[in-house]
Amino acid sequence: MHPMLHDIRLVAFDLDGTLIDSVPDLAAAVDAMLGDHGLAPVGEAKVRDWVGNGSRKLVERALAFALERVPDASALDAAHERFLAHYHAAPCERTRVFPGVREALEALHAQGLILTLITNKPKAFIDPILEALSLRTFFAMTLGGDSLPEKKPHPAPLLHLAAHFDVDPARCLMVGDSRHDVEAGKRAGFRTLAVPYGYNHGEPVSRSDPDALVESLRELV
Repeated sequence: MHPMLHDIRLVAFDLDGTLIDSVPDLAAAVDAMLGDHGLAPVGEAKVRDWVGNGSRKLVERALAFALERVPDASALDAAHERFLAHYHAAPCERTRVFPGVREALEALHAQGLILTLITNKPKAFIDPILEALSLRTFFAMTLGGDSLPEKKPHPAPLLHLAAHFDVDPARCLMVGDSRHDVEAGKRAGFRTLAVPYGYNHGEPVSRSDPDALVESLRELV
């Protein structure tokens, strides 16, 4: 095993940008939402830099770009509702598992580690996506951005998992692709490990100073 896993009992994974490349489906839903409002599509490249803070923030960033101003609350509410409808209709048509992820999850699960998932994506989308990609059975618990009052980078979701499974945070590892994952892990007292291929608002995740960085999750086993 990777040295970062020494004495670790629980591993918390981020989803989008860490385990799966979901931007193609997210971008399709964003562009459809913009089309509903008579606005031009923004495409995958823009959306790739905007994800990571939950669906409402994604929609806010897309609207602000398209309108060239910050949308008011009522416009954002309406746009977010349309985005959720489009994404719910096709959450996993072009989403793919990153190379090395399945092998890592299989090996860690076989070794008896408690595998969990903490994403800022709405909870309702998690199981359908995991089921479609045959990943659901690996996780003992999953938390979405609306599962608790706080979401990453707040440490509350991580501490919730540690407490639920009665594991000291010092024996937990947060694995993610963004500064929000690293910050949440550090604030919760978890070890932090990052991957560089995901979504981090256009900046290298190494700048967030994770405890370790791997090019592929395959390196964990």
